[in-house]
Amino acid sequence: MKVQNLILMAGLGLVCLSGCKSTKGNSEVTLKDAFANKFLMGVAINDNQASGRDSAGAQLIIKHFNSVAPENCMKSEVIHPEEGRYDFTQSDRFVAFGEKYNMDIIGHTLIWHSQLAPWFCVDENGKNVSKEVLTERMKEHITTVVSRYKGKIKGWDVVNEAFEDDGSYRQTKFYEILGEDYIPLAFQFAHEADPDAELYYNDYSMAHKGRRDAVVNMVKKLQAKGIRIDAVGMQGHFTMEFPKVEDFETSLLAFAATGVKVMITELDLTILPPPAPNVGADVSANFDYQKEMNPYPDMLPDSVSKAWNDRMSEFFKLFIKHSDKVTRVTVWGATDADSWRNDWPMKGRTDYPVLFDRNYQPKPFVNEMINEASNNKSK
Repeated sequence: MKVQNLILMAGLGLVCLSGCKSTKGNSEVTLKDAFANKFLMGVAINDNQASGRDSAGAQLIIKHFNSVAPENCMKSEVIHPEEGRYDFTQSDRFVAFGEKYNMDIIGHTLIWHSQLAPWFCVDENGKNVSKEVLTERMKEHITTVVSRYKGKIKGWDVVNEAFEDDGSYRQTKFYEILGEDYIPLAFQFAHEADPDAELYYNDYSMAHKGRRDAVVNMVKKLQAKGIRIDAVGMQGHFTMEFPKVEDFETSLLAFAATGVKVMITELDLTILPPPAPNVGADVSANFDYQKEMNPYPDMLPDSVSKAWNDRMSEFFKLFIKHSDKVTRVTVWGATDADSWRNDWPMKGRTDYPVLFDRNYQPKPFVNEMINEASNNKSK
């Protein structure tokens, strides 16, 4: 037997071992089945998984999730690296993967100040372009990308992370040049490109009152203008201290009260100490490696693992409680090894932030939540 076939069988064997067992008998229950009458179970996937190079990861995703989002391949620096040139290689693979396995496909993200193609907002001299030029670039980019996947992608993260913790607008190039108008323009262009696609606003640290109020106000402004917005994505980049579950719940209810859906996006829970206060989930944050900031390079102590599982369980119980409002929960990475948390905001750390470990095994709370969902069948 060929070596590559042996490797593939070994990888698939790992996934078979990772099936979640209900504590009530030996019947296997997957995450997507357990939450089928509550919300979609989504996951961010990378190109190794979409292409099949990570066969064990791909099989884990196929087994447990019914929605996929692209971790990086649809961000403008990848999909539109130069003016007039698109690279759909990875995004086409991602969409094909979701279609093949009949998953709800989420597009991420159309307008974001981070991982932005360097040319997008400036001229050949590096100076800001005019309002007219940036508006046209936004329209061309959104129209090209959304139109390519029209009818294939269920919904788009149209604008990502437009506000600060205090509710002020983030001082991005988009805001600097276009002011707050860039948000309705982005939603308008996306709707025109695919009138049937759902459109979302996505942000982190949504438990902060300032950001909560700003997002509620933004949603109401779009609605007043007759501009489509279907959901608010509440990024779940949690720490062991932030947010308080009750504060997150307050924001969830505030967003739902505007009449839009609520989606839990980019879910992960870091166990590692923060190198500075109030880092949030700003991808531009960067700190030099410090050994004391990497306390668990090999494994988690049992007490720490239990604390992590208990806290993640609290949040999943909240999602179940409000499953009449929450339509999707998307984990940001299939396994701990895939998570961006390992290298952010400090490269070289080992983190344990998502639902499956580095051996493709479910964390203890996963079985607990499957039973919790099974015992709360009505929405």
